[in-house]
Amino acid sequence: MRLACTAAVAAQAVLAPVPAVAEPAPRSVSQLLTDLQRLYRQAEQATETYNATAERLTRQQAEVARLDGELARARLALQGSRTDAGRLARQQYQGSSDFSAYLRLLLARDPQHALDEGHVIGRLARERAETMTRLTGAERKRDDLARAARRALDARLTLAGRQRKQRDDVRARLADVERLLATLTPEQLGAVAGLERNSVAEAQRGLTASGALGNDDRPPTRGGDRAVRYALGQVGKPYRWGAQGPESFDCSGLTSRAWQQAGTPIPRTSQEQWARLKRVPLRELRPGDLVVYFPEATHVAMYVGDGEVVQAPRPGEKVEVSPLASYPVLGAVRPDGPAAQAPATEAR
Repeated sequence: MRLACTAAVAAQAVLAPVPAVAEPAPRSVSQLLTDLQRLYRQAEQATETYNATAERLTRQQAEVARLDGELARARLALQGSRTDAGRLARQQYQGSSDFSAYLRLLLARDPQHALDEGHVIGRLARERAETMTRLTGAERKRDDLARAARRALDARLTLAGRQRKQRDDVRARLADVERLLATLTPEQLGAVAGLERNSVAEAQRGLTASGALGNDDRPPTRGGDRAVRYALGQVGKPYRWGAQGPESFDCSGLTSRAWQQAGTPIPRTSQEQWARLKRVPLRELRPGDLVVYFPEATHVAMYVGDGEVVQAPRPGEKVEVSPLASYPVLGAVRPDGPAAQAPATEAR
């Protein structure tokens, strides 16, 4: 039973005594289900926001490392240019430069010899000019890279701070769920779970009757078949927010990991999957396609055929196969089709 499974963690909490207050009006089973679904949805939305920030932070950390490497190489190049410039300066100061000889050779009686020496001297002059140009360019590159590295580091620190706040937001919202579950009796939990099952079954029948959900599945692509096999192989593993496997998953962690294993990397979050992958009508679903839920695209599952999806549902539960209409459907996307940005519309 879905809600009973989720309640197992919360039931272990010890509630501290509180002063006696007037008993609140009892909530109906329908209202309890609505409240729980709202809290779960808020928690999952916070989780997907956290996941998006974590992805940006990973990319920013890689950028910081790249710039640090380039800056180190630029400093070495600058050191080499300064060594060359110092050598030429010492030669000029010590009079060992061929420019001094050049002046003497211009007065020589052998013009050809003077021309030959002039060619050598010209080459040395060009070498000096190139060394100074290289030195100036190396200094400019070092300064530019140092500024870019500082900006990248500042951005990384900003993202890290944002991620910590979002992590705390997820934890607070999950604590709200646990507090509500801890107030419910076993009878209430059973009634809420039964109402949820009935609601899902009714929504599934509605999709099928309306023709929005096709009766005949299209065969999966080779990549889709591999993704489905991987996702089904994770059934029974626990949901954990922010997780991408292999021991636990959140909703988009499961779908992104499955398609990565199939050889087709896709965006990490459900919102990016909805925004960047090709939209397909529900009646044209084939196994491996992703079904996205809620107006904000905050939940995602993988279609496996026969009107069912495999998904990591929510905290306290495990990866499972369930009806496609487990949550309000926004639409579907296809990871192994050509990318196409479609307008944000309701489920087709």
